[in-house]
Amino acid sequence: MAMSASPPEGATDPHPLSRALLMMILEDRLSDRFVCELIWRRLGYELQEDRTWQAGLTTPAAWAEAFPRAPELIAERPASVHLTRSIPAEHKQLLKAQLGFAGYRIGELVPRRTRRATAVSWLLADLAARGEGLPEQGPLPEPLVPPESPLQGHPGDPEVH
Repeated sequence: MAMSASPPEGATDPHPLSRALLMMILEDRLSDRFVCELIWRRLGYELQEDRTWQAGLTTPAAWAEAFPRAPELIAERPASVHLTRSIPAEHKQLLKAQLGFAGYRIGELVPRRTRRATAVSWLLADLAARGEGLPEQGPLPEPLVPPESPLQGHPGDPEVH
């Protein structure tokens, strides 16, 4: 299964990946929607005028067929499972190897958090598949306060199923 689409010619990434950005995801300091958008762009989904994300010409066929409209990767289990299965075996340990992430504590093991870790793992695998390194720093969005309960997302995030 193809990892990602090629970015459009001349396109700039509004949020290039960095170690600092990925740690913000793991620390729940960015919205679930923000995390999804990072991946959707890399999968070739395109933002439409109606603010929905639809599969584009460069979206890998396995994704475009299963999810013509960009799926909620954190909120929806089938989308998260698809994301997990799309990570090549040789890249499955990058989360620990590159970020030193050993996992969440027992009380933090909830679907939202584990799916966020899967999202970071996929982003690292995508970088590796492209032959790109992970810079320590880069432009960062304004951090959010983590939700009081790891079961809940940030305001505006869809409910997790």
